[in-house]
Amino acid sequence: MKLRGWQCPSVGPRRGTLVYLHGIADNRESGTGVIERFQERGFDLVAYDSRAHGESEGEFCTYGVLESQDLRRVLDTVAPGPIVLLGTSLGAAVALQGAAQDRRVTAVIAAEAFSDLRTVAIERAPILFTPRMIDQAFRLVERRWGFEVDAASPVEKAREIQIPVLLIHGETDTETPPDHSQRVLAALGGPKRLILVPGAGHNQSLSGDVWMQIVGWLDAVLGSGPV
Repeated sequence: MKLRGWQCPSVGPRRGTLVYLHGIADNRESGTGVIERFQERGFDLVAYDSRAHGESEGEFCTYGVLESQDLRRVLDTVAPGPIVLLGTSLGAAVALQGAAQDRRVTAVIAAEAFSDLRTVAIERAPILFTPRMIDQAFRLVERRWGFEVDAASPVEKAREIQIPVLLIHGETDTETPPDHSQRVLAALGGPKRLILVPGAGHNQSLSGDVWMQIVGWLDAVLGSGPV
């Protein structure tokens, strides 16, 4: 299966590689601002369309189960040195699940991650579907595609992560409430921090002075000089 994306070299002395992971029903183009911002800070940038998104191949999304394996293939293509994963929503879940499985990852920035697929699906569909209907749908997916729904669980993978993780979540996010990030935070075993952004809903937390907090956090984790 082919994944299509961009590789963008750093501007100035190189500090490492930053991989941008987009959200559901999105594509790599939402990472253009991230590319511009961090290229100038010495990072090579990689942004690609997740499977079944944009120009990449694939029939369906597995919410991080197979996407974390795709991420490993992408990391095989980058230069040696620190690797930072920056993901939003679905991309944040992929980043956390991928970091638990790949020791090359140095740090993770995860915005608006869900804690596990089963919980977020039930929370998002209480009006249209009963828990029984959702469970039946999950079993159908598992039979048809061989995809284990409960394997899509950033909170379980977080227990295996010892590298620094920065979680970011909007305080008023009703699609994926902030307690998802709080559960992930509690499960993480390494250096960790959660930024709750006042007044921000889903896909709104990466804005304003949050970027400067990210930059400061990265400087503390990686140092401010080239590799």
